[in-house]
Amino acid sequence: MHPLQCVLQAQRCLRWGPLTSVSWLLLRTCRAHSGVRSSAGPSPERRQEDGVWKDFSSRLATGPTFQHFIRSASVPQEKPSTPDVEDPPPYLTVDDLLGRQRKVYLETYGCQMNVNDTEIAWSILQKSGYLRTSNLQEADVVLLVTCSIREKAEQTIWNRLHQLKSLKSKRLRSQVPLRIGILGCMAERLKEEILNREKTVDILAGPDAYRDLPRLLAVAESGQKAANVLLSMDETYADVLPVQMSPSATSAFVSIMRGCDNMCSYCIVPFTRGRERSRPVASILEEVRKLSEQGLKEVTLLGQNVNSFRDNSEVQFNNAVSTNLSRGFSTNYKAKQGGLRFAYLLDQVSRIDPEMRIRFTSPHPKDFPDEVLQLIHERDNICKQIHLPAQSGSSRVLEAMRRGYSREAYVELIHHIRESIPGVSLSSDFIAGFCGETEEDHLQTVSLLQEVQYNMGFLFAYSMRQKTRAYHRLKDDIPEEVKLRRLEELITVFREEATKANKTFVGCTQLVLVEGLSKRSATDLYGRNDGNLKVIFPDVAMEDVTNPGLRVQAQPGDYVLVKITSASSQTLKGHVLCRTTLKDSVAYC
Repeated sequence: MHPLQCVLQAQRCLRWGPLTSVSWLLLRTCRAHSGVRSSAGPSPERRQEDGVWKDFSSRLATGPTFQHFIRSASVPQEKPSTPDVEDPPPYLTVDDLLGRQRKVYLETYGCQMNVNDTEIAWSILQKSGYLRTSNLQEADVVLLVTCSIREKAEQTIWNRLHQLKSLKSKRLRSQVPLRIGILGCMAERLKEEILNREKTVDILAGPDAYRDLPRLLAVAESGQKAANVLLSMDETYADVLPVQMSPSATSAFVSIMRGCDNMCSYCIVPFTRGRERSRPVASILEEVRKLSEQGLKEVTLLGQNVNSFRDNSEVQFNNAVSTNLSRGFSTNYKAKQGGLRFAYLLDQVSRIDPEMRIRFTSPHPKDFPDEVLQLIHERDNICKQIHLPAQSGSSRVLEAMRRGYSREAYVELIHHIRESIPGVSLSSDFIAGFCGETEEDHLQTVSLLQEVQYNMGFLFAYSMRQKTRAYHRLKDDIPEEVKLRRLEELITVFREEATKANKTFVGCTQLVLVEGLSKRSATDLYGRNDGNLKVIFPDVAMEDVTNPGLRVQAQPGDYVLVKITSASSQTLKGHVLCRTTLKDSVAYC
């Protein structure tokens, strides 16, 4: 084959995915026909490859021309809402992209974004004819949706792959080969290392490549490795309706934006999930409406930096209005302008169903203008709970982390939020042992926990990630034993202060959304209050406020009023008063 033909074929393949997922057969064919001749005559292997080449030539002759490739590259193409089985890449047939009822087993690790990613991936595969199974032993395809935020999270996946290797080797020859895939952040971060280190892995798909899963699996069916880890500047899966993994769920996550532009020095997210981009408001509202019609009672708006949402899809809203940041906060990027902002989206979502609770996570403290706080205060169905990641109580460490605020600005924001939303519940994230953290810095974080008294917290020891600014500019100089000791001290103080904060609920009546039976007692139910704290109460008959005189048992998805009798750092307990509605509960809470 002339070298130019190799290039043209590679260009055609790039329409369908990155070069890493081009069939190894095509690359080998290019090498085999590049003009090298053997003096000993054609070998059996050469004759076999000639046969492959003839088949490939016939496909090439009837496939798209170079002019077609040029047209496709110059004209923006809308992404189809379902896999385009009518127009497969040149090296696959229409039937290759169909799942043929193969069974897919999905495992999710990490944050809520990965839960939502799992639902998106399954929606795409389901439309291609795959079936879902909860039984690992009967699966034909195993997909792990992974996390890279800390080294421990990645080690969990390496251990799981070792277990799956045994399962794959025991596969009966009469069955189709078991295919194993790594999806999400770990696939994006490690790429070649996974394929080189774990031969059991067949496919890799980054967070922006889930639409490509049918093709990747089709390539894997031929016994080859396949990968698509390209990050996108515009992929939001706005036209993909996620499929709920639990049919009995009372709540759902709705992704409103992907990626992050904050570039905090410790964080891998911008490198595994790409730059910030938001879904169109219309598509978000449509998804929330459908969830309401299905009877779900709670929606969490989801994003890496959810409250920096900015929909620029409507030209008339792309004006020159600057972004309002929280007082005393700054960004690591040039100020953005225009678009429909988070306050507008939150307002519109809360109007869809007054009986549906609205939450959002995870926000950045810089993006809390007064209009957002005012809206949370005014709307009964927007939960009075805010996650406000601090990461450290030391201004010096916060500067090294590139968080864009000082301890003083953060504490001022806390006071402003509590003044604007009386009774608000607060949660936060903290990192112990960041680069250069001194004992004094650590004690400042301890004092912040004591000063704020968070209701919930997520605390971790620092884990350096490659590609981050900290990896290139800072030194991971805190010994592991010191990190762990500081982490334990933070956890101890957090639990003490959270217990104090949660005990203020004792004697109060809380509106609780019932989720199901308590895991520790078959005679108790559990749910969550407005502040997202777990509430446990006896499963007994109660009055129904909407039907006086009727006594009922609470079911998942019901709202009940519970009078709190005790509290710990993580849980509230009480006795149930009645079943109610969100609207009717306002007079009691």
